Amino acid sequence: MRDERKNQSFLKGAFILTVAGFIVKLLGALYRLPLARIIQDEGMGLYQMAYPIYVTLLSISTAGLPTAISKMVAEKRALQSYREAYRVFRVSLFILAFIGLTFTGLLLASSGFLASRVLANPKAYYPLISIAPAIFFVSVMSAFRGFFQGMQTMTPSAISQVVEQVGRVIAVFILVFLLLPVGVEYAAAGAAFGPVVGAIMGLLVLLLIYRNKRGDIFKEIYGDRTEARENSLSIAYRLFAFAIPITLGGLIIPVMNLADAAIVNRKLQMAGFTIKRATELYGQLTGLAGPLVNLPPIVTMALAASLVPAISEAVARNQGRLVSSRATAGVRVTMIFSLPAAVGLYTLATPICRMLYNNPEAGIPLSVLAFGVIFLSLNQTTAGILQGTGRTITPVKNLLMGAIIKVTLNYSLTGIPEINIRGAAIGTVAGYFVASMLNLAAVNRYIGLIWDIKQMLIIPAISTFSMAVSVMFSYTRILSYTGSNTISTLASVAIGSVIYGLMLLSLGGVRERDFHIIPVIGPRIAGIFKRLGLLRG
Repeated sequence: MRDERKNQSFLKGAFILTVAGFIVKLLGALYRLPLARIIQDEGMGLYQMAYPIYVTLLSISTAGLPTAISKMVAEKRALQSYREAYRVFRVSLFILAFIGLTFTGLLLASSGFLASRVLANPKAYYPLISIAPAIFFVSVMSAFRGFFQGMQTMTPSAISQVVEQVGRVIAVFILVFLLLPVGVEYAAAGAAFGPVVGAIMGLLVLLLIYRNKRGDIFKEIYGDRTEARENSLSIAYRLFAFAIPITLGGLIIPVMNLADAAIVNRKLQMAGFTIKRATELYGQLTGLAGPLVNLPPIVTMALAASLVPAISEAVARNQGRLVSSRATAGVRVTMIFSLPAAVGLYTLATPICRMLYNNPEAGIPLSVLAFGVIFLSLNQTTAGILQGTGRTITPVKNLLMGAIIKVTLNYSLTGIPEINIRGAAIGTVAGYFVASMLNLAAVNRYIGLIWDIKQMLIIPAISTFSMAVSVMFSYTRILSYTGSNTISTLASVAIGSVIYGLMLLSLGGVRERDFHIIPVIGPRIAGIFKRLGLLRG
């Protein structure tokens, strides 16, 4: 019972991060539509030239460190070494501020060279220098987020993410409107400065929250009677030892995408497609189907972020049963969300692509890629569990194995005319399947999952099957009455979601305590369902 209460705590944190992640993704997707109309193709091109360079430098400078901070802080706090936990935060804050400042200076100094020599467009200089300061502010912000997550307080990170994105969107449009009359390159620079404003606002929010919590933090420190002391150099070494494998793992996917770009187009042309047609098919896979498949794993990204400190805390206290219980809860939640998302995207692949992109043909790669949702989600969750136990190299090696499988299948299948772009989708699904299964085997070997096949697989699978049948039937019937693909798609998604939820409730896949992960309204919703006889205790 005690383990269950502790599980609710980290799952509540995951829920909070999930909601924030959806809001951030939604705002990020929506603001690009009017932005593209305002600054046109050239302006978007200049903005997109600067943004990947910024993301790459940011990934190198910060990727892995927030996770490392949260893990080490959680470990120290689990042993009631509050002074040492705070020392981890101070050391990491100095490191990230230094790295952020260094990479900001590096980008500012090299912007002229990058614009003229690498990007072959001198106008790209303005967006590059505009976005450079964001690296420093985001780096500092990530130290605070890692610290709060290590305390298993996810709300500060969630609030700062939303404020950061809102600030970015507002700044982008104000600056674009002010600078567009001066020139399109200056408008693109204004759009590129949006992340700087957003990062400053997100950091200010974290500083305010930190100021409010500072009294409680120092109260714990003054009450700390532990004698263990770790010097700053040792802390820095452990931070990097933990963070570097995660950073390398984070670079595998961009490298895989580069390999896709090099292989897929060439193999499609060898299969008899023209350059234009091969590019169109590749665009359907990566630009249309890909973003849809990457949307459901927002849940497991948040779950993984919450699992790392939760697992680390239990490991530090040598609570093996709690480690296993939390890992099992993570896998169960992953299956509950990923199974219906995958089957839903498969069932409505063509209608969704027609509704969103007016391109039903993109449903072909989406119908294959949809099943990757399950394995991508499972890979993220199991990687978080392994990182929480300190085994950071294991998920990197497993993802590398998956990448090799993906590239091999892409090369072998895409060149077959009858398979064509489906081959690349099959390769992606197979790659994540291999990585997730290897991770799952490692989790079971090192931790030992509490295998409840009924709760983890059978109930979600039966509920998903019922959902799929209802979606297919309702889409066909509504389309025959209305003739509108959009109405039919949205209505069938709503009906399918209700059917899935009701099946989960009736079969006992979701229980009363699961609703307590939803802050404020969760217990009330549980009470309503219980009175209706839909929810078990």
